[in-house]
Amino acid sequence: MTWLVQMLLPVAGRRKTYDAITRELTDRFGGATAYARAPAAGLWKDSGRTERDDIIVVEVMVDAVDPQWWRAFRRRLEKRLRQKEIVVRAHEIRQL
Repeated sequence: MTWLVQMLLPVAGRRKTYDAITRELTDRFGGATAYARAPAAGLWKDSGRTERDDIIVVEVMVDAVDPQWWRAFRRRLEKRLRQKEIVVRAHEIRQL
């Protein structure tokens, strides 16, 4: 079974930080992809206000998902990027 783990990260001019995150994931999992050229616009409601953030998607393919490791990694990303919450999600995939 193969999994695709995606992280939705705020853009906000942090190119060196994203390069470091992608290198860390590559060192651990053997590769990572960052979709950084055309940021996506994210909207959400927070306390009745509409918030907006431009995001990039960083993803990695893994054979198994270790939820404990990914939760700790997400918390480190939130602290490093000064975010209240970062979305890290995993999807089971079948390679064709």
